[in-house]
Amino acid sequence: MISEDELRRIAAWSNDLAPEEFEEARRGTTIKTYGKGAHVCHVGDRLESWTGVADGLLKMSTTSRSGKSATLAGLRGGAWFGEGTIIKNEPRRYDLVALRETKVALMRRQTFFWLFEHSAAFNRFLVHQFNERLAQFIGLAEYDRMLGATGRLARNLAWLFNPILYPSQDRTLAISQEELGLLAGISRQMANQSLAKLADLGLVEVGHNEVTILDLERLARYEG
Repeated sequence: MISEDELRRIAAWSNDLAPEEFEEARRGTTIKTYGKGAHVCHVGDRLESWTGVADGLLKMSTTSRSGKSATLAGLRGGAWFGEGTIIKNEPRRYDLVALRETKVALMRRQTFFWLFEHSAAFNRFLVHQFNERLAQFIGLAEYDRMLGATGRLARNLAWLFNPILYPSQDRTLAISQEELGLLAGISRQMANQSLAKLADLGLVEVGHNEVTILDLERLARYEG
């Protein structure tokens, strides 16, 4: 069972729950740690939990029959996902890989549906979540075809600071150039060059294994 303070820290949506709803969520949630490179799930797995990132960084990706891999989303601390799979009771349609040691919150299926059926606040959160994820994947289909390396990196980085998906996060993220490259589908060297270009434009500030967003609105629109 997760502690009260830990749930509030990793799940901004929990702060809007009624006391009995919050306690139900807390009782039904546990934490599990995955090492760098470990799979949280594979395509076709039945992961019987709604999933959140407590700490760390995950890559959601899929691989075609020909072996080509495509990143669908990066997921940082505070992200919650997989509600569609839980509601439809279907196997996962993506691989989920830890890019560094990552703590994952797992809410059991029964708890998720109890909140789904009893909590108006929880349902409001899910509606906003579905809407933002839909916009994210529509955007992915667009910029993966139309943008160059710097544009793809800029959009992926901007999504990690989406104010709906990550309402309680600041503007600095601990992330390496290698991790950014994996999320954007580019090499580490290209990620380094792209970050330098974005920094020259005043969109980001690059530190040692961290990036600070200076202009999120422009970063999210950047096309290169």
